[in-house]
Amino acid sequence: MTARRAARRADALGMLAGVALDAAFGDPRRLHPVAGFGNFAKVVERYTYADSRRAGAAFTALAVGVPVAAAVLAQRATRGRPVLRTVLVAAGTWAALGGRSLRREGGLMAGALERGDLAAARARLSHLCGRDPSALDEPGLARATVESIAENSADAEVAPLVWGALAGLPGIVGYRAVNTLDAMVGHRSPRYARFGTASARLDDAANLLPSRLTAALATVSAPLVSGSPARTAHIWRRDGDAHPSPNSGQCESAFAGALGVRLGGTNIYFGRAETRPFLGDGSAPRTPDIRRAATLSAAVGLLTATLAVLVRLGRRKGTFLSDSVEEGALVNGQRG
Repeated sequence: MTARRAARRADALGMLAGVALDAAFGDPRRLHPVAGFGNFAKVVERYTYADSRRAGAAFTALAVGVPVAAAVLAQRATRGRPVLRTVLVAAGTWAALGGRSLRREGGLMAGALERGDLAAARARLSHLCGRDPSALDEPGLARATVESIAENSADAEVAPLVWGALAGLPGIVGYRAVNTLDAMVGHRSPRYARFGTASARLDDAANLLPSRLTAALATVSAPLVSGSPARTAHIWRRDGDAHPSPNSGQCESAFAGALGVRLGGTNIYFGRAETRPFLGDGSAPRTPDIRRAATLSAAVGLLTATLAVLVRLGRRKGTFLSDSVEEGALVNGQRG
C-alpha cells in the first residue's frame, strides 16, 4: 500500500469514527474545540475590528487561516502514522459534527409541545435559532423547528463531511471555522453589517455544494417519512431559489416536499420582522412533523457519511488541497 493510499484510508476511517462518536455521544461536553475557536476569534476581532468590509476580510482570513494552517501541518506530520492520523481526523470530525445534538433538540421541542408546555417549548427555541419565541404558538414553534432541522442538517452534518471528503482534516477544520465565524459576525446588526460581510459570503460559498447535496439526499430519503421523491424533487426545483439565502432554501424546500408541509412565512427576530416566501404546498407543520424531520435529517446524515467515506477512499491524485499537502510532504522527504 502506498503512503498516499494509507493516508486516505486513515482519513476515511477517522471520519467514520467521528460520525460514530457524534452518533453515540453528541457534542463533547467539556473543552469543545469550537468553543475554543470562538474565544480565539474574539481575540482576533478585538485587534482587527473596524466598521469596514476590508477589516472584516482581514479578520476572516486570519481567523480561518490559522486553524487551517495548523490542520495542514498536522496532516503532513501524520502522513506516515496512520493510527495517529485516524485518531486526529476522528477527533476533528467529532468536534465539527452536530447531528445528534440537532436531532436531540428537535426531540426535546417535540416533547414539550406534546405535553402542551408552550413555555418550555419557547425556552428551547433559542437552542435551534434566533427567532423571538414569545408570541409563537404550537404551529409556529413546529415550523421554526422543522426549518432549523432542515437548514442545520447541512451546516452541522453534511458540510463538514463533504469538506472532509474533498480536503481531509484541513477541509473539516476550515469549514467549521467559516461556519462559526458566520454565526458570530455574519448577521445584520449595526456592528457587523460591513465587518461581517466577508464571513457571511465565505460561508455561503462553503455551503453551496453541501446544501444541494442535503436537498438531493432528502429527496432520495423521502419515502422514509411517507413522502414521494418525485414530488420532493418538484418542490425543490420550484421553490429552492425563492429563499433569500442561496443555500437555506435548497434544504428547506426539499424537506417541505418530503414532509408534505409548507414552510416559510413571517419570522420575528426580537423586534425585526422578515417575511420569507412559502416553500411547499402542504399545511403548516405540526408537532409530529418535527419527529419526521429528525428522521429525515438522520437519513441524510447517514447517506452523507457513506458517500464521504467512499469519496475519500477513492480519491485520485492531485485534485484537492489534501493531495497538494501530501505531495509537498513527499517532496520534503516526509515519507514516514
